[in-house]
Amino acid sequence: MTTFRVEIPQSDLADLRQRLNAARWPAQSVPTQSGTGGWRRGVPVTELRELVAYWADGFDWRAAEARLNAFPQFVTEIDGQPIHYVHVRSERADALPLLLIHGWPSTFAEYLDVIADLARDHHVVVPSIPGFGFSVPAAGGWDISRTAAAFTELMSDLGYERYGIQAGDVGAGIAGAMSRRTPAVAAMHINGPSAHPFAGPLATDDLTGVDLARAERFNDFVATGLGYLQLMSTKPWTIGFSLTDSPVGLLAWILEKFQAWCSEVDRDALLTAVSIYWFTGTGATSAEFIYESMNSPGAWGAATAPTGFATFAADTGIRSLLDPEHQVAHWTEHDRGGHFPAIEVPDLYVADVRKYFAGI
Repeated sequence: MTTFRVEIPQSDLADLRQRLNAARWPAQSVPTQSGTGGWRRGVPVTELRELVAYWADGFDWRAAEARLNAFPQFVTEIDGQPIHYVHVRSERADALPLLLIHGWPSTFAEYLDVIADLARDHHVVVPSIPGFGFSVPAAGGWDISRTAAAFTELMSDLGYERYGIQAGDVGAGIAGAMSRRTPAVAAMHINGPSAHPFAGPLATDDLTGVDLARAERFNDFVATGLGYLQLMSTKPWTIGFSLTDSPVGLLAWILEKFQAWCSEVDRDALLTAVSIYWFTGTGATSAEFIYESMNSPGAWGAATAPTGFATFAADTGIRSLLDPEHQVAHWTEHDRGGHFPAIEVPDLYVADVRKYFAGI
């Protein structure tokens, strides 16, 4: 294990700015029919141009870099792959170690606003998934199962024989695979529980209120929002060229997901994540990870560790469908936040995680 600092060369910043300023912009029609305006056809050029201008001349990467480097970071090699991670030890002697696993299109930076608070009660470990961020270069063949094995080894190497996991998105899949691999996973906390995206539209006849709104949001996602997943699950190399060569293309690809899945995201937090993908060239390798995971049937399965769930305002989890008998001991619903709650509503996120693991 070696210490690590994020230090992007100034030449890379200059190259990014030049590419942003030299972007070619498509012509977009302005449909007037009901329901076809706004974001229905993807990212509006006017909104993206504004964000690109801010990325080029307003966003302070060096300030973001300093925030990243405020936490101790390391790189180790597991299964031939460099694994980057943050490791913050708690002052509590009896602290339960807590592994935080990000998803796509996120990075370890998702947890910047919550690490210090969680470290009051936990030894906090935040790895970067192989092929994401600073876990590069990524060899082929990395999926949920292989990553679960690597993260299990990482926690063992750190001396943690019993620990909890908090995760969302594909990180939740990794957490579940870890629970099936080792009894060291004492418990899991998952944000944003949802039906599988290929499960088809949900029946809404018996739903009302918030549950009906979530079901309609989920059904709209199934009908119009799965294009990104279909492409990365079948032809990741094709989109990989744009994600690697065009910062505007990379930003549009990720911005669309943040806009659709979140209720409130600071643009500096968004651009920190996109910048990490850009500087490390991991837009393409993260797509490869999605391809490998979606085409590995054995990677997916039920978790075997006790699991608590937190559903935020923009999520699609409906308890009457996912837990009709109320067998889940910890299921909370919040009126703010969305797919990346550690970024959007860190106060609610920290309180929910701390409450759940206090009982473990």
